[in-house]
Amino acid sequence: MARPKKAKEFTHPHRVYLRLSDLEYEIVSNYAQQANLTIAEFCRQQIVGKKVVVKYEIVADVPELKKLVAEFGKIGSNLNQIARHFNSGGIHSQEMRKAINQSIARIYEMKFEVLKMAGDFLGYTETLNK
Repeated sequence: MARPKKAKEFTHPHRVYLRLSDLEYEIVSNYAQQANLTIAEFCRQQIVGKKVVVKYEIVADVPELKKLVAEFGKIGSNLNQIARHFNSGGIHSQEMRKAINQSIARIYEMKFEVLKMAGDFLGYTETLNK
């Protein structure tokens, strides 16, 4: 059984031929691949002025980041224990409140440091808008 025909507005009956050098073809091919499009669809979108978005996935395998993720897991566990203590009617003391506020301040400091470290890996974040 044959594939059903596309609606007329979705067909491309007109052909345009274009010659590219090896380098030009490689560039266009790479852009199309990064945008997860066929070369024809990529060129079509470029010609009609549509925005082509290329998404880059950056993977950083850094021991410091792994260590920080483990530390954040421990902090989360501690926060759950504190919440359980207060929710079960635990005693609220000024000393405990002071310790909690200091811990929260340290967490925000760590968050700032992690964001600073992660910023080193972001690089050029602009998407391709050609």
